[in-house]
Amino acid sequence: MPSTIPNFFRVRQTFERPQVTDIPRSIQDAIEQSGLSKRVTPGQSVAITVGSRGIANIASITKSIVNSILAMQAKPFIVPAMGSHGGATAEGQTQVLAELGITQESMGCEIRSSMETVEVCQAIEGFPIHFDSNAFNADHVLVVNRIKPHTRFVGPVESGLMKMMLIGLGKHQGAIVYHRVIQNYTFDQIVRSVAREVIQRCRIVAGIAILENGYEETAKIVGMPASQIDSVEPQLLDEVRRLLPKLPFDHAELLIIDEIGKNISGTGMDTNVIGRKSNDRAAIGDELPRIHHIYVRSLSKQTQGNGSGIGIAEMCHERLLKQLDIQKTRI
Repeated sequence: MPSTIPNFFRVRQTFERPQVTDIPRSIQDAIEQSGLSKRVTPGQSVAITVGSRGIANIASITKSIVNSILAMQAKPFIVPAMGSHGGATAEGQTQVLAELGITQESMGCEIRSSMETVEVCQAIEGFPIHFDSNAFNADHVLVVNRIKPHTRFVGPVESGLMKMMLIGLGKHQGAIVYHRVIQNYTFDQIVRSVAREVIQRCRIVAGIAILENGYEETAKIVGMPASQIDSVEPQLLDEVRRLLPKLPFDHAELLIIDEIGKNISGTGMDTNVIGRKSNDRAAIGDELPRIHHIYVRSLSKQTQGNGSGIGIAEMCHERLLKQLDIQKTRI
């Protein structure tokens, strides 16, 4: 008998959609909230962190921050704060920034990319804390990052400013250390322990947090002094959780994903959306959605062959295997 093709129908979802329409104005407000202008004096250097994730308007946001610091007659420079991404090389991380539209020419300031770190101190748990050498030698460090739920860990602090001080500014050496010790301690304990030492010892002057809506648009930009990061970030994470997009069904036999990549999520595909946050093979406990099979069709161009997270899927297209850079994925 001929097989029967099931009926198909389209589903259109709508999500809450707060949106920042004036990036320079919002950055100026965030700078004022952070108290940056009261801490930075003319001639001082300010390291600005930029990560590797596909953050909406990141070039405009970074440029507006640079302009605000230049207006203070200070000396801004940009530091790639992305752990092991870009093949764990200084050149690779500079290239990642360029693909985000962030170059020395477009930003009007220097980009200082290096994989060298300073061993700041020992955490109370007994492991070394690493920090980007260029940022360590700046008069001030301004931590800029998007706040969002982590793809693996659950707690009051997940992915954001504090994680950037841990993994992003820890570079490859820090990422190796922290990913090991997180096996023995909770993520919340490690991220707070490292952030506390980094804020005290590495001249963190302030943080600027970026929130996105379910359409991957800038929803809100918030500035805060360094002393308030650990108390404000959990509040912002709660806001983002409310804005997070969801699949339209709690159960499905097959989920087809067009592309995955590190620019999309730390696990290539966002486990906060597809499920499997605690287990690669299936949703566990009361986790939703519950997807039986995941099929991935390709890697994003921006991920540059890094297929981290592909192991979550049961199936993939041959195209993806040809795009895969095994060395970058292993790192």
